[in-house]
Amino acid sequence: MQREVTGNKSHIILALRADILRLEGFRTAHGNSEPHVSDPIQQAFPGAVFPSGVTHEFVLSSIENFSTTGAFITTIISSWLNTQGAIVWIGAEQKLLPSALEPFGVPPDRFLFVRVANEKDLLWVTEEALKCPAVGAVVSEVKDMSFTASRRLQLAVEESRTTGFIIRPDRLKLPPTACVSRWRVSQLPSESIDNLPGIGFPIWKVELLRVRNGQPGVWNVQWADQQFNYPQAPDTKDYQPAKAG
Repeated sequence: MQREVTGNKSHIILALRADILRLEGFRTAHGNSEPHVSDPIQQAFPGAVFPSGVTHEFVLSSIENFSTTGAFITTIISSWLNTQGAIVWIGAEQKLLPSALEPFGVPPDRFLFVRVANEKDLLWVTEEALKCPAVGAVVSEVKDMSFTASRRLQLAVEESRTTGFIIRPDRLKLPPTACVSRWRVSQLPSESIDNLPGIGFPIWKVELLRVRNGQPGVWNVQWADQQFNYPQAPDTKDYQPAKAG
């Protein structure tokens, strides 16, 4: 009798955990949610599936890495989200051209750029965009974001299932947010193609600083032929994961 009760309790706990993960955007491998078992970054997430329908935070170590971060986010949208909706990019000024992002898998006509000078208005526009189920993804550049503001953004996607990407400056002490993950992306020297002169396929150092119910890590990632490649072993030298928050 005791064994049966324990088994029932275990089943209930497993079911509750699955429900919690589903609400947080972590899906099980069914239908269109097949895990990318060969992708090291995907393995960092529960079920080996990148969480959609949630908000993700990207911190900039320098302004030079803005385009790198934008390119990496675009590759996530094109290769992992499997969405055909419009991509709303919100910021105080337009720093990227849609045509510059086309090599990373998203046609220019899918981007809708919104310029908002006031930071308070910018967060409001971001929240409204995230509430729209017809939007495939929202990328928002913010200067600062409190936990309360991040919580509002997370609540906005719970019904729409739109995925949000928040880009913000890296600081010595970042406040906690309600975002499911926190990333940092920086540029690495590209590799030449067949020893020819010029710029090769881009290579990035991708740091997953924090992820809910997952495993942080750091990888050297190359984007080529519309997919991620890992030309070198993970660059973990002197890497210190950020504290959870």
